[in-house]
Amino acid sequence: MSSSAPVAPPAIDLRRAKYLAELAQGTARFHAARRDSCPWCGGQRLRTRLTAPDVIQRKPGTFTLDECQDCAHVFQNPGLTPEGAAFYHRDRDLYERPPSRRRNRQRVRAMLRFPVPESWLDVGTGDGDFPAVAQELLPYTSFDGTDPTPRVLRARATERVEEAYVGHLTSPRLLARLRSRYDVVSVFHQLEQSPSPREELGAAIAALRPGGHLVLELTNPQSAFAALLGKWWPGHAQPRQAHLIPLANVYEVLESHNCTILTTDESTPHTPTDLATATTRALAQALPSPDTPWRVTPPTLLQHTTRAALTPATVPLRLTAAALDHALAPVLRRTGFSNAYRVIARKDPLP
Repeated sequence: MSSSAPVAPPAIDLRRAKYLAELAQGTARFHAARRDSCPWCGGQRLRTRLTAPDVIQRKPGTFTLDECQDCAHVFQNPGLTPEGAAFYHRDRDLYERPPSRRRNRQRVRAMLRFPVPESWLDVGTGDGDFPAVAQELLPYTSFDGTDPTPRVLRARATERVEEAYVGHLTSPRLLARLRSRYDVVSVFHQLEQSPSPREELGAAIAALRPGGHLVLELTNPQSAFAALLGKWWPGHAQPRQAHLIPLANVYEVLESHNCTILTTDESTPHTPTDLATATTRALAQALPSPDTPWRVTPPTLLQHTTRAALTPATVPLRLTAAALDHALAPVLRRTGFSNAYRVIARKDPLP
């Protein structure tokens, strides 16, 4: 008498179940109360810069960026609640690439004109990609990292950083531990995603020893690409970018914290991806939505077939846009189209 092996029950997609359970409660709780004043300067003359959907993962929701007409600070209004940030930022690593080794080596080389630091803190280090590259050029420097997520613990486990701290640098407990401890503090494209960027910038300065150096890299909200590409511009990327900070505002905070601005570079930090990223995201939005864990109903056979048939046709457009990005980069990075800037400042001893 033969016996058949037991049939395993179908696997439960726990990720989909979690997303759908959250969406069943609605998305209103993902948004905080709308502000009527600028989080940077307190000004009340606000105007809407743009309204956009989730252009990265295509999760449900609409987001608005307002601009202060007093200081030109751009911010997400309303912003995300902690629940909203957890929902919209989950799985984002599947859609975003870390900076290239070449980009990270450029960042280190910008600091080689200064004395070799003994200690360096990388704020928002994630998996420690930057310290891993920096150690090749600065083998005698000790690198530590902070990150709002436990990814920094993985960076420590793989010896990309020596000490790892989970949380925002503005946390009183964390800042008390790190105050006046480092020769260099780097903050690469993290202030844009911080709940309180002005306070985070002040905390980064506080972590420096007197005479230490701060290196910042931020998206340039005044890039001509912002107006040209609108919601598809990588710098606007909703809902990831919570703040876009003009260079003049960064200067003001640095000077108020007794820092001397040593260099400003609006050319080298430019990343030639504006046209390619905007084209890719606009085409993806035009195609039928793929089956994702946060989609309530799976795509129909017609939608699936249409997407499969049309996707190859987008390849020439995306390749052309990428080619234009790189061909025009030598000119664009030296004009008002540059999409990023870098500032290096020294924290001076108090008089």
